[in-house]
Amino acid sequence: MATDCRGAQAPSRRDGRYDGGVNEPLDVLIVGGGLVGASLAIALDGAGLRVALAEAAPPRVDLQPSYDERNLVLASASVNALEALGVLGPGTPATPLHRIHVSRRGDFGAVRLDARELGLPAFGAVLPARELGNALLRRLDRCTALERFAPATAVAIEPGDGEAVTIAFACADVKRSVRTRLLVAADGTESFVRAAHGIDAVRHDYAQSAFVTTLTTERPLDGTAYERFTDSGPVALLPLGERRAGLVLSVPTAEAASVAALDEDAFIAFVHERFGWRAGRFSRPGRRRPYPLARMLAARTTAPRCVLVGNAAQTVHPIGAQGFNLGLRDALTLAELLRESHARSGDPGDASLLARHVELRAPDRAATTSFSDDLVRLMGNDLLPLRALRSLGFHALDRIGPLKRRFALRGMGYRGNAPTLGLMR
Repeated sequence: MATDCRGAQAPSRRDGRYDGGVNEPLDVLIVGGGLVGASLAIALDGAGLRVALAEAAPPRVDLQPSYDERNLVLASASVNALEALGVLGPGTPATPLHRIHVSRRGDFGAVRLDARELGLPAFGAVLPARELGNALLRRLDRCTALERFAPATAVAIEPGDGEAVTIAFACADVKRSVRTRLLVAADGTESFVRAAHGIDAVRHDYAQSAFVTTLTTERPLDGTAYERFTDSGPVALLPLGERRAGLVLSVPTAEAASVAALDEDAFIAFVHERFGWRAGRFSRPGRRRPYPLARMLAARTTAPRCVLVGNAAQTVHPIGAQGFNLGLRDALTLAELLRESHARSGDPGDASLLARHVELRAPDRAATTSFSDDLVRLMGNDLLPLRALRSLGFHALDRIGPLKRRFALRGMGYRGNAPTLGLMR
């Protein structure tokens, strides 16, 4: 049930109703109802915990900022998990990803990954963020014991008493305080919860902006995704079924305004100049807008009775399409720990549980954020020695089967302590 914070009701130990006051805390309060926060709430459904989800925007796809025009590449582990959670199903238009083609303009060689040749059903799937948002909202509506506060803007976090933390929300013309034994920050790159806890963030501006849109290809992509690197930034072409494709085109931020001002024909010509003609002639580009690209890493991902997940913990360059997948693994790992703790009548905000979450997520977080950052820097450098090194690397990866399979499995989300829901079936 979604409320505006003024009459919320949820289970309590007293009389079957929870008044949202300060006497009896929630077990888990998730701040941020975007893709990762909603996924976490769903993963905790039926666990026996008193869980609430607070979101600044009303629970509608057209008002939720993270349910935008992007096309998400869901790693195989993410697809498995979202299917197991009842989010993805036959009615969700996800396009299986069977082949990946990676190249760099001006370099020799390319990396060609084919799932069938590697003995895999698919590398994952491509799904518009809005469609995933619709699927998440439908699944949230079926949650049996989830309280939803929306619209509710977090305005203050008060020092806890050791047993709970109190967070204040502004809802229309009222202010409401809620106590929780665990506060989860899923409120994005500019996280209020992270800032309120005094957690520093290391940022790097790539001086690039990404244009996200769709277009029609002359030839069907047939389940093939392309990643094309250029001196001006990467270009990705993603299959969306039939001859429709998702485009992610990165340009120097200084050029973003001029690219945005191009008419349809000029924009198509610009895309061809950057990408080439592998998919034939492009046509019918959709609405496009630039997104500034930057990297953000929180100095730490926990505070007393608080944990950061998703973009609140780390925001990465979209190259390699790992941002949402990494955040989902944050959420699923936390959900597993909370379920295990509750089965032992444990405290969801216990310091040892949060330390275990940090321990489990650290290798994946470090490897994925470093990979994205290193790839941007390596592929953007046009020095002759690096060009030769890249060409040799492309050649080796394209020719050595075991190396290619290992590379593919890591990109599919099967690395380190993968959450159980995402394991290969």
